[in-house]
Amino acid sequence: MHGKAYYVTTLGDWRRHSLRFANSHWLALDPGASDAPLPTSTRILLLVEADEGAHLALEDDPAFEPLPHPLAPRPISAAAQEALAPLGVAPGATTFDAAEAAARVHPLLRHRVF
Repeated sequence: MHGKAYYVTTLGDWRRHSLRFANSHWLALDPGASDAPLPTSTRILLLVEADEGAHLALEDDPAFEPLPHPLAPRPISAAAQEALAPLGVAPGATTFDAAEAAARVHPLLRHRVF
């Protein structure tokens, strides 16, 4: 069974794990990141659809910061909020708030329950 989760990581670290994902979407977070080509150090907000083994591997990798479940009333970490601030994500925001902000730029990052 596949599940979806959000992470803050880098483009290079996404590439290292991307073959394990059933699906993934990401949005560059660094200022000026819309310029191509992007360096592997570019920070991204990542939505991953994968099996439990892939998610466990990401959670064990220090290069990936897992965000709380989108429907959990817990705020994202200060580090994640700082990375997501260019999207308008304020301190105390939840993962749902961050996903909604990201969806204004990349609609496939919106949290959906099917």
